[in-house]
Amino acid sequence: MKGFIVTGTDTGIGKTVFAAGLTAALRGTYWKPVQSGLEEETDTEVVARLCAGTGAQVLPEAYRLKTPCSPHEAARIDGITMDCDRLKLPAAEDPLIVEGAGGVLVPYTDDLLAADLFSCWALPAIIVARTALGTISHTLLTVEALKARGVLIAGVVFTGEEEPVAQRAIAHFSGVAQLGRLPQLEPLDAAGLSAAFATNIRLDLMA
Repeated sequence: MKGFIVTGTDTGIGKTVFAAGLTAALRGTYWKPVQSGLEEETDTEVVARLCAGTGAQVLPEAYRLKTPCSPHEAARIDGITMDCDRLKLPAAEDPLIVEGAGGVLVPYTDDLLAADLFSCWALPAIIVARTALGTISHTLLTVEALKARGVLIAGVVFTGEEEPVAQRAIAHFSGVAQLGRLPQLEPLDAAGLSAAFATNIRLDLMA
């Protein structure tokens, strides 16, 4: 199966926006297995909106949890027992873009971390990292966690303002391809994201 896992160094860093841009650019199929928190626009709904008219496909989540916290705790609070069989990758003819919840060591169940699930999926991962204080350590720790589990890393994408010192340090110490930087987009819409993605992201550099 062809595709990518989109993960990040934290939550709320632009991972979903990048996933939408990637899905649209590849005319792929997007899937977020577990959504925690339903009061605001969900990540799947955001991607569907940002991919409108591109030919990309958006699949429904395996689990929609009401409580906005880590999947294992949200499931416990909501009274749901997650079945790992439902977290297996769906069949897709187009490149499958799978978005993880939060960072790579977020628990999905009491016995399953995100990175362990990624290892089972056997797809290369793209790490989304925001250009803010602490990003060097957070990104390198994410790289180490994925490498320790044998997850191939296709590259790192930055979000936010240009931070050349941090970006150079991450490239130097991680040895991972740097795929570019997606700036903050105002307004955030399908046309603007498509243009920003084409200008700033180097998919040809993916390992």
